[in-house]
Amino acid sequence: MAGDPQAPFAFYVFGPGGIGKSALLRCLAEQARAAGRLLLELDGRFVSRDPADFERAAGPFLDVPGTVLFVDSFEHCQWLESWLWQRFLPRAAEDALVVLAGRLAPQPQWTADPAWAGVLSVRELGPFSQEQARSLLTTARVRPELRDRVLRFAGGNPLALSLAAAAGSTGWSREEVWAPSADLLRTLLTGLIGEVPTAAHRRALEVAAQAHSTSEELLAAVLPEEDAHLLFGWLRDLPFMESAPQGLYPHDAARETLTADLRWRAPHAFVTMRRRLAQEYLRMLREAPEERVWTVTDELFYLFRELKSLARMRTWSREDEVHDCPLRPDDIDGVLRMAEETEGPASAELVRYWIDRQPQAFSVYRLVGTGRTVAFTARLVLPVPADPRDVAVDPVVAAAWEHIDATAPVGPGEHIGISRFSVYPEHYQVPSRVIDLSSSRAQAEAARARGRAYGFAVWRDADAWAERVNGSLSDTGARPRVGDHTYGLFGVDWRQVPVETWIGRFISATEVPAPPGPSAVSRSVFDQAVREALAHWRDPAAFAVCALTRTRLGADLADPVEELRDLLRHTVDDLALDPRGVRAREALTAGYFSGAPTQEAAARRLGLPYGTYRRHLRQGLDLICEALWQQELHGPR
Repeated sequence: MAGDPQAPFAFYVFGPGGIGKSALLRCLAEQARAAGRLLLELDGRFVSRDPADFERAAGPFLDVPGTVLFVDSFEHCQWLESWLWQRFLPRAAEDALVVLAGRLAPQPQWTADPAWAGVLSVRELGPFSQEQARSLLTTARVRPELRDRVLRFAGGNPLALSLAAAAGSTGWSREEVWAPSADLLRTLLTGLIGEVPTAAHRRALEVAAQAHSTSEELLAAVLPEEDAHLLFGWLRDLPFMESAPQGLYPHDAARETLTADLRWRAPHAFVTMRRRLAQEYLRMLREAPEERVWTVTDELFYLFRELKSLARMRTWSREDEVHDCPLRPDDIDGVLRMAEETEGPASAELVRYWIDRQPQAFSVYRLVGTGRTVAFTARLVLPVPADPRDVAVDPVVAAAWEHIDATAPVGPGEHIGISRFSVYPEHYQVPSRVIDLSSSRAQAEAARARGRAYGFAVWRDADAWAERVNGSLSDTGARPRVGDHTYGLFGVDWRQVPVETWIGRFISATEVPAPPGPSAVSRSVFDQAVREALAHWRDPAAFAVCALTRTRLGADLADPVEELRDLLRHTVDDLALDPRGVRAREALTAGYFSGAPTQEAAARRLGLPYGTYRRHLRQGLDLICEALWQQELHGPR
């Protein structure tokens, strides 16, 4: 920025998650802002697949001298790299600067290219030195007796140190937090989110852990009974949250840990929130302008990215990234050539037929890096009644209408959709970004269209795709022949399975019991929490602030106070199922539930010597703590 003619023009910073790339970019941005430079800050998570959209967003970089462009999380849009080096960055305005930060090193051809020598600076960020790490903990006022222990486990990772510093600054100093057997990041996050102020704050965490990004509007939509403004402000202040124009999101290194922790603590509440989010995304999808359709669809399916059934159909890959465009007249020859090369001349003639009939149904796909056209798809919309010409010309369309007429005829005003062609010669009909995009478009159309009765997809390798789409599309059994090849026809009756129900199948697939695992607290702390809860059982207000409500046992409850009080009462009653527990149950009931003002009064109520009563009470406390501890570890019986 000082104008040194020998200084680099492009800066590329890379390193693992949590190493401090985003923090460094924020620091550099503040320096650029203080110097009066125009700043452009982009986040790779929210960069469109179309280079033209990136160029529009970063337009001043090409036109306004002195502009500084920052692109964070570059690994999420790494497919732009070749295009940036070759087509975009060379057109920068005078004195402009660019800073890229991501997890991956740049492609070696750019660092070795003489044209970039001297103007490209590449630096890998490493961990803090011990002195830097200690300085961070000291500045954050982490208690001196904890610093060495934190340093041993956090090392020089800035994210781990920052989380530890945030925990230390709030007085978090329980011995078990720093147990060396625990995974560090999980331990730190568990400590930070373990003391959530209210159930509403925990629901807000469940939103942020699952949603691609969380805005205040999204919180208000899925938590309508809560103060979204207050919750959004609380989320924004959490040390592992990042900000972007679209909203908040957890740091990459923290999201999966946060997700796993919340699912472990409260699996049913977590799935309930996933259902709410899916319903809200469906609402947004129906109302979104056309340019927002793909973004909302992506956010919807992001909720289910870990499902094996979805992984069989989608790649989530960023290699060979493509973007889709409407078919143009100068694309037609290339489209016909791809169809003939992969499916034969008979299929190419059908492509020509449908281009004449429904050119708007076709999309072409271009590589982001080079702009080369590599694939095309066609999603036909066929109204009732079936056009005899279509049925006579296209055996696949004829098979679709035949299946509908034999099973559930389509009524007046309704129509069907067919993803008729999906041709990517280099990755023919195997999961790819082309199929990702086309499938998402088809699903978005199904959600938005009025009167869509049926949806179909067509695959040549019917057996393979029958396995991939099992649970989402049904195999009609039809195998129409076109030229030398037969094709499988798969469909869904949207009248019988509305889009909401179809999405619900993905949600149901995630409703798996949380695996057993260690509690967020030690056994001694848990036992003390049970005793405290029993002591305050008759006072709901005091019970509400008991430590037991913050254990895994209470995290999945809609009304933790009443439901935990019921659980304690029922668990005590269950002790009498074993003859050895009858006296223990009587002692606990008299001591905590009957209203006896003192333990001596409880003993008199039972007609027992005080020493005998105390022996039965200790036995009862041991039994109930053990029973509840097993539920803390393994879930309800």
